[in-house]
Amino acid sequence: MKRLLRTHWLLAVFLVAGIVLRVLATIAYRPAIVYTDSVQYLNNMGKLSPDQLNPIGYDFVLRPMVWIGGLTFVVIVQHVVGLLLGVAIYALARRLTVYRWLAALAAAPILLDAYQVQIEQNIMAETTFDVLLVAILWLLLGRGSPGWKRAALVGVLIGAAFTVRAIGLVLLVAVVLYLIVVGNAWRKRRLDLVRRTAAAIAGFAVVFGAYAIYYHADTGRWGFTGAENQVLYGRTAVVANCAKLPLNEGTRLFCPKEPLGQRLGVDKYAHNHYGDPNWPGPLPPGTTKRQLATEFARLVIRHQPLDVTWAALKDFAKGFAPTRTTSPDDVPLDRWQFQLTYPNLQDPNTAKAAVRWGGSEPHVDHVPAEILRAYQLHGGYTSGSLLGLCVLIALAAVAGLGRAKTSGLRSAALLPAAAGVILLLGSAAFEFSWRYQLPALVFFPLAGAIGLRALLGKDQARPPMADYPDAVDSLAVKDFGKPDFAPVVVVIAAYNEAGGIGAVLTNMPRTCAGLPVDVLVVVDGSTDDTAEIARKHGAFVCVAPSNRGQGAALRLGYHLAAEGGARYVVTTDADGQYDNDELDVLLKPILDDEADFVTGSRRLGAEDADSRLRWVGVRVFAVLASILTRRKLTDTSFGFRALRAELATAVTLREPQYQSSELLLGALALGARVVELPMTMRRRGDGTSKKGPGLVYGANYGRVMTTTWLREYALGQGRRRRRAWRTPVDRTARTSG
Repeated sequence: MKRLLRTHWLLAVFLVAGIVLRVLATIAYRPAIVYTDSVQYLNNMGKLSPDQLNPIGYDFVLRPMVWIGGLTFVVIVQHVVGLLLGVAIYALARRLTVYRWLAALAAAPILLDAYQVQIEQNIMAETTFDVLLVAILWLLLGRGSPGWKRAALVGVLIGAAFTVRAIGLVLLVAVVLYLIVVGNAWRKRRLDLVRRTAAAIAGFAVVFGAYAIYYHADTGRWGFTGAENQVLYGRTAVVANCAKLPLNEGTRLFCPKEPLGQRLGVDKYAHNHYGDPNWPGPLPPGTTKRQLATEFARLVIRHQPLDVTWAALKDFAKGFAPTRTTSPDDVPLDRWQFQLTYPNLQDPNTAKAAVRWGGSEPHVDHVPAEILRAYQLHGGYTSGSLLGLCVLIALAAVAGLGRAKTSGLRSAALLPAAAGVILLLGSAAFEFSWRYQLPALVFFPLAGAIGLRALLGKDQARPPMADYPDAVDSLAVKDFGKPDFAPVVVVIAAYNEAGGIGAVLTNMPRTCAGLPVDVLVVVDGSTDDTAEIARKHGAFVCVAPSNRGQGAALRLGYHLAAEGGARYVVTTDADGQYDNDELDVLLKPILDDEADFVTGSRRLGAEDADSRLRWVGVRVFAVLASILTRRKLTDTSFGFRALRAELATAVTLREPQYQSSELLLGALALGARVVELPMTMRRRGDGTSKKGPGLVYGANYGRVMTTTWLREYALGQGRRRRRAWRTPVDRTARTSG
């Protein structure tokens, strides 16, 4: 379990936070939040009448849970399911080779979004709908290109999603699109492509057809929900230009009295007007409200298609706003916000339903309610702009930009992006509500994570290292032996640096401030003659049997130097980018007992930059590190550094690569005195950089920095070890230094 938590610790943090939010919600609103639709679901559990406002799929799920433990049991189950959905999204992302940190971020919205937690506390169908969405994603993406059997099962699940929320039927469009694309990507025969697509459609048709037959048997007419006429009427009533429509005596009754430009919202016409049994008054003989409303809506769509489309697109765009606000005449946002008083009590059926199926009067515990409301109103939700960015990243990958051109994840990014867009477009075609935006939390973060993984290409990051010495360290130490080192040891990590290491060692000072200097070269699994060249130039050489990365090589060097009696450790690179003549300047603050860790800074000194992207990255990460540590830093990745040997071995180092920020932030977390000095950084003298593409390097460097901060600062591991490195050796070193 400890290893599991260490490996997936960021997800574990999000899970714990998600659990806290859900426990607070369960305590705050008892027995559950009962909305108007909740009463309809509860009343229809026994009758299962298909012509209600909502389909009956959720009623099937709701009835046994209410029977087992009442409404409180229902919301507890929904909260547990919400947490499992986050884990399922994370697991799917990992199966698709998305990095752990990125997979955890993809799962975070479903775990931490306050609107998601609030809907789970409601007796509403959204959580059941989400389960079906995630199941569809897993079936299509979790085991490679799907065959016809899996495609048929996906069709059945789309049918099931339709019975829970009628809008679920539009998912069939996204799935068929994906099956066509993935078929081409895997170069399947056309017959296989047709077979899979037909299987998905047939699976959906079985469920849809059975539901339609049940509807006809119960009501005597063909249909699938009692809401299609009323919601479609609401959408068209907002834009209807009645003066230009060929209305008859009956349909004219459905034209709103308010002039264009002053119309009420879709919700008002669909529910307040259409839902009023006395509206619109006496109808022409032989007609019904349902018939005339449908005829009116079709007239508007036929004669004003652009107006209806534009209204739907404007509502669709609202979901990508940076903050959540209520536009005029929209469904009020506060319906989906945590309140300090029990919501919906103006409906007398709410309290009756709570008592009948929940066993108690509706009740609010104010302290957890206040916590939840403050969290929700002050950023505890996923920004629509962030969701939009995820869609754009996914679409960029689908288009084959950058490294995504050769990635097998392009079609995988398409499915959640297309499904989310089509589902939200379908919802907006009828009515905008922030409740209808919640499926975006399932689709878009996952799509963005898959897309970013495809754009970055091959992951150069490696699994975190175990405590020193791990298996590779032990083999290297066994072959190296235990030499005695000078007080100052310069540690150089080298991988295939035969062309440049000689010049670096030739120019290395042999003394510093009157202290002798030794050089330790840790050869990180090189395949050239780096080790032989280093030995010829008088350096101690330790050869690691396999290539792990600069961070692993430096950690090995720190421990070898400290175990060999070194008091001060200096790091520099094997490529000649740093000026060895600045060694005295670098070490002086430590020898004068003014610092424990000294790092150069190209921004305070001089830099011959060879990459504009890297130039920007140095400054961006310096700002991020300054914010995280609350102290001014200008350069977090300068490789010419000096620190006390016992500090180098006290810092927790887990990263085999991208380690420079881990060492710096780890030292600061231990309370070490850190000083930056102006230094020079030249262009690489020989060979090519091992850092990889700029975007890949930047993404992994940011990951290491933030995870180090979370481990050392947020989780307090650095503070707990703060006194440990202040050893007698340290005090002796200060006196003799």
